[in-house]
Amino acid sequence: MQFRQQALAKLQSPEELDLPVRLARPQGWLVLAVTVAVTAAAAVWAVTGSVASTVSAPAVLTHAQGSYVLQSPVSGQVTAVLAEQGERLPAGAPVIEVRTDRGETVVRTVAAGRVTTLAAALGAIVTTGADVAAVEKVARTGDPLYATVYVPAGSAAAIPAHAAVDLAVQSAPAGRYGVLRGHVRSVDRAAQSRQQISAFLGDSQLGEQFTARGRPVAVLVRLDRSSATESGYRWSSAQGPPFRLASMTQATGTIRLADQRPVDWLLP
Repeated sequence: MQFRQQALAKLQSPEELDLPVRLARPQGWLVLAVTVAVTAAAAVWAVTGSVASTVSAPAVLTHAQGSYVLQSPVSGQVTAVLAEQGERLPAGAPVIEVRTDRGETVVRTVAAGRVTTLAAALGAIVTTGADVAAVEKVARTGDPLYATVYVPAGSAAAIPAHAAVDLAVQSAPAGRYGVLRGHVRSVDRAAQSRQQISAFLGDSQLGEQFTARGRPVAVLVRLDRSSATESGYRWSSAQGPPFRLASMTQATGTIRLADQRPVDWLLP
């Protein structure tokens, strides 16, 4: 009964047409103004701003020309090992001697370089085409090191020329010595197979490792030089490791990709 009386009283009251109508409270105008400002700022940033992204992939420190696998041209027994692992040899230098039915055959280097792996041992039986040694193509002691980063094929197109690269080297923990600095020198146009990677690095295991998730693209990285460090290269720390870097050292490379505008993510 009480609610009914209140309703009747309201119907009988004047319409109060002379009072102003309040469309919104001041707090509502403030919220609206802030929302409009934030939306406008986001739209401007989406068009004019940029977002940096990176791609990380396994890498190997090598000399620019890579390595090659020396194979035996004959079958027989190894009667002499004429080279040592780590030794630098000229082109045509003897590596092993193999006894065959037709006499002794000397297996020689194809190009000048350093013996990184010596697979043949004295007395071992080798077959035609068997791997005898891996030789890194380096003619002079002072030849600089490079890094080859094997990035997924889908990310290679986004790598700009001379992009900055950070390399976490396995033999120099990044938490203590920082990362090695470099810049992209070249990006291969085609993805590489396991055989191609194995031939360039002179290591079949690395070929299998780097193609485990598909055929990658090789990115050659020029390491930044520095006379202030023991290694001769620039690091994110002041000194870097207190030793020189060796070729065939594995690392993880982080390459900065081309900056993108946020609006590009919304466009087809």
